[in-house]
Amino acid sequence: MSSNGFNPEEMMRAFTSMKLPAMPDFQAFADAQKRNLEALTTANKLAMEGAQAVGRRNMEIIQQVMGEMTQAMQSMTAVEASPNAKAAQQAEMMKTAYERAVANMQEIAELIQKSNGEAVGVLNRRFAEALEEVKGMVKP
Repeated sequence: MSSNGFNPEEMMRAFTSMKLPAMPDFQAFADAQKRNLEALTTANKLAMEGAQAVGRRNMEIIQQVMGEMTQAMQSMTAVEASPNAKAAQQAEMMKTAYERAVANMQEIAELIQKSNGEAVGVLNRRFAEALEEVKGMVKP
């Protein structure tokens, strides 16, 4: 024991009697991180493909609607009819356009939901796997 009260032998005995947690398996940890990144990459890819599909379908819908509107305007101006008949024809066109718009919105919403569901599914599966991996790493 030194004059200041410090006893290195006693400190060494204290350190050797301490039970330190086992060192984690760094290779397993690195492999787990690699699988996490792969899952994120896959989820991002699925989300981007879904966004592209939504964009393509939106463009198709816009082109279809523009074509139908042009055709409807031409048919409205070409037909000789009473104001009441034209008003009834316009009302029918508006009803059809409204129903189609609702159907298109529903289709787009389903595309988005499908895409998001696939991406989240990949992340959920990886999260569950990661939890099991953590349990395996910390087993006594």
